[in-house]
Amino acid sequence: MTSDTHEKPLTLAVDVGGTGIKASVLDKDGQMVADRVRITTPYPFRPKNLVEIVGELSSKLPSYDRVSLGFPGVIRKGKVLTAPHFVSLGGPGIKVEPDQELLKLWTGFDLNKEISSLLSKPVRSANDAELQGIAVIEGKGLELVLTLGTGLGSALFYEGSVAPHLELAHHPFRKGETYNDQLGNAALEKVGKEKWRSRVEMAIRNFEILLNYDKCYIGGGNAEFLEGYLDEKITFVKNIAGILGGIKLWEEGLFPQV
Repeated sequence: MTSDTHEKPLTLAVDVGGTGIKASVLDKDGQMVADRVRITTPYPFRPKNLVEIVGELSSKLPSYDRVSLGFPGVIRKGKVLTAPHFVSLGGPGIKVEPDQELLKLWTGFDLNKEISSLLSKPVRSANDAELQGIAVIEGKGLELVLTLGTGLGSALFYEGSVAPHLELAHHPFRKGETYNDQLGNAALEKVGKEKWRSRVEMAIRNFEILLNYDKCYIGGGNAEFLEGYLDEKITFVKNIAGILGGIKLWEEGLFPQV
């Protein structure tokens, strides 16, 4: 597929994950104009590695006018506040203290500036769960989006706009561990699907009491293990939404923190 017949502006949409970094190019209406490309996330993972990988992915795709990037951490005004998957030498799921060099490199890293400098295009970035959510929500009431993959991602939307980001994943959950510890991919592999599903159900009940949301969406690579096990208030979404949400990042007012 090529971008020649698609309406501009064309957007390079990048979804940064703990296991892989994916990208495609979207047309004005959010339709992919090229097949998705992917590179496995290497560890230890430094900001320069991310910049290099985005450059490599972009070279495999058609031309574009701007860049959207979803990142698994807190992003504010294009800068990284937290990068929980990337601050340990061995990567996510390995319980060690953050490597101080990696913590220093990621904290405050100007993601927009560095990617824009490399690609010579305007760049916007946001939390990856927020980008996935904005592609699938109805825009009515308070909507919660959860992503279950390497860890737990979360995003809140009120009347179609992104609410202030809450790091639900890093709050205490059970047995002295956080939601991220108990619901991430490493925990799923350790305890098996049955126990993991029970934990997810418990977490959702907690979030419903805490937030009083109107609707909850679940995506991410491990969402498939939950279909048929949760109630009707849950809507499952495809993982590709993490890329497709990139077009929404450029709609004024939806992401106040960009």
